[in-house]
Formats: sequence, structure tokens, C-alpha cells
Amino acid sequence: MRILLIEDDGVLGAAVRDQIAADGHSVDWVTRLDAAADALAGAAFDLVLLDLMLPDGRGLVFLRGLRARGDVTPVIILTALDQISDRIDGLNAGADDYLVKPFDLAELSARIGSVVRRYAGNPNPIVTHGPLSIDLAARSIHREGRPVALTAREWALFEAFLSRPGQLLSKAQLEDKLYAFDAEIESNTIEVHVSRLRKKLGAEIIRTERGLGYRLGRG
Repeated sequence: MRILLIEDDGVLGAAVRDQIAADGHSVDWVTRLDAAADALAGAAFDLVLLDLMLPDGRGLVFLRGLRARGDVTPVIILTALDQISDRIDGLNAGADDYLVKPFDLAELSARIGSVVRRYAGNPNPIVTHGPLSIDLAARSIHREGRPVALTAREWALFEAFLSRPGQLLSKAQLEDKLYAFDAEIESNTIEVHVSRLRKKLGAEIIRTERGLGYRLGRG
């Protein structure tokens, strides 16, 4: 999953970025709204984490502009504004969740997972796919009752397929889910991760459409 973080506090921004990356997601971190607008224009993000007080403007105005243009990208507000009226304003502006600073990073990870599941149309964290039982909240998988350990990158890649069952995903789309703008990506990175997922989850779990990309198989 690719996440845009809009936060001007260097210490908090670095902590959130590292947490998201540790969860296996790709994260692009900007500190200004103009940079955020450029990022959204240049890439498809699965989620935006938005501070409300930025050096070049207010996050609520930015959010209202996104929604007015028809942008439905999920948005979680991260802010020190903790009054009930502030929360109401944020949710009415189109935010999907509202997290008050300081917050626990593990809670942020849980909120991110919850919002993304709602947008994927499956708020239930337990998913069954063939012989696999998948707990999206706990980020755990059992195959025929036995636990399967995935790395953070492997999980993020598998989650990308689960969120788009049956859809063809190109190599470039998958790279976007796993890596930020400035990341160096080896040419065979996706192939390596797909091969490892097949060994762990089943040879048919991911189907290759030669020259086009990959799609979720039957497991």
C-alpha cells in the first residue's frame, strides 16, 4: 500500500514514516501542502495522513478541496487539535478518521488497516481464500491450519492482491505499492517476492499474465 504523509514536524514525521515502512507499506513524506498536491497529481495513493497546521496553509482547506474535486482517497487526520468541535470539523470536511497527537504508533497502524478495509468493502478483518485463513488486523496467515510467516514486504504485496481480487496488477503498479518515489528498485524485485509468496502460500496463489502483470489466483 502506498501512503502519503503530510506532516511538518520532523521528529513525528520520521517516527510515523518508519512505522509505516516497518508495516511493509510505501510512504512518501512531504512537509507542505503544495508538495502534497504535486505528489497526489503524480501518483496514486491508497491513503493520506494529514496534519492540519502546515507552513503554507490549513489541512482542512486542503481536504475540502480534495473532496470538492471528487478525490475519494481515504484520509486520516493527525493533529494536536483535540476539541470535539475540531473532530467534527475534520470528519465533516471528509476525513475518514481523526487521531489526536500524541498517539501510539501501534494504534496508528490499526487505524490505517481499519480505514483501508472499509474502502476495500470488507470491514471484517478475517478473510478466507482457498486453504488460507487471513487475519488482516493481526497481519497473520494460516495455511490449512498452520501459521505462515511473511516478511513485511511479502505481506504488503499479498495485501495488494487481496484488496483487488481478480484484477490484473502490472509490475509498475506493484512497485508503487511497495516503494516510495526515491527508492532504488532492482529490476527483479517483484518477481523475487512473488516467487517467495508462491513457495509459502501455494504455487497457484499468484498467476502470471505474461508481459502484462500478475493477479490473485485460487491458492
